[in-house]
Amino acid sequence: MESAYYIGIMSGTSLDGVDAVLIDFGTEKHSLVKTFFLPYDNAIKSKLLALHHSSNDELNTAALLSNQLARIYVTAVESLLRDSTVSAQDIMAIGCHGQTVRHCPEINGGYTIQLVNAALLTELTGITVVSDFRNRDLAAGGQGAPLVPAFHQAAFMHSDQRRVIVNIGGIANLTYLDPFGEVSGFDCGPGNMLMDAWCQLHTGKPYDDNGNWAATGRFIPSLLEKFLSEDFFSTPPPKSTGRDLFNFKWLESHLQDEQPEDVQATLMQLSVTSISQAIQTFYPETDEAYLCGGGAHNLYLVNQLKKNLSVKKIALTDELGIPADWVEASAFAWLARQTILKQPGNLPAATGAKGQRILGAIHPA
Repeated sequence: MESAYYIGIMSGTSLDGVDAVLIDFGTEKHSLVKTFFLPYDNAIKSKLLALHHSSNDELNTAALLSNQLARIYVTAVESLLRDSTVSAQDIMAIGCHGQTVRHCPEINGGYTIQLVNAALLTELTGITVVSDFRNRDLAAGGQGAPLVPAFHQAAFMHSDQRRVIVNIGGIANLTYLDPFGEVSGFDCGPGNMLMDAWCQLHTGKPYDDNGNWAATGRFIPSLLEKFLSEDFFSTPPPKSTGRDLFNFKWLESHLQDEQPEDVQATLMQLSVTSISQAIQTFYPETDEAYLCGGGAHNLYLVNQLKKNLSVKKIALTDELGIPADWVEASAFAWLARQTILKQPGNLPAATGAKGQRILGAIHPA
């Protein structure tokens, strides 16, 4: 009997570290067997941030980082399997997103770059690895992102409730699960990324715990208006974005002499407003909203969302069977399974691709 165990590895735009999950797809409703988080140290985080901008010797730096990331991912795999009844031989495949350092789907036909030496990851784990998920969708005329909506459809669809899954990572994205119509989704703007960067600069902390610092400030309506004047927000979906647009240089270009805590409060409001307006504009019939990603634990942000959204229910995806912290990594385990089974993994209504495609490159064990 074919193995039903898959590993998903995700390291997102927040650059906080690596999420890894071991999933058993052999049950009627797939189950999380084990989870593991491995934080990035400051050195690798700085190197990855630097690669988001043009510099000298980029190719050498990217190749060395790809090798380093593969070894970090090996540590995550070993940690998942340690003290487990599941061995490497039981794993059908690892789905590894890699670390995005460029995502430019609109430039000259588009390109997207996720760093990982997948061949090295296969060699060191002895497990088949599926990687490079975005490029096939991009080749088919899509944005190559977001890819998680297809998994959200498989995992969270309800028979009669219209649900929006709100993933608040470095970038925030939405998936609209409509049992009576088309499932769709898109990136709607910054999630935690700009708040984290501003918090690190002014407090020395990597993130604003529960939004406590933002809560001490007063959001500035005129600054929020400047943020929202960015063309991305008025562009209709499908659309995707990342650090190539919403980076520290973009933030600084809008600032004058505002108080740091007021800027943080306004960045919080930017995330809340861009999410709320996207749902109200494109998915006004939403019944329920379920939150995942790191931002789902930001109590101040979540409370602001509850004030802005007129839906019957707002909760974490934990209620749907997958804890908020592990949805994206689970998605890449599922995407690897789709690839191995020769099934499509993209959702054209979310990415804009010409049709469904089998995603990923397979590195056999």
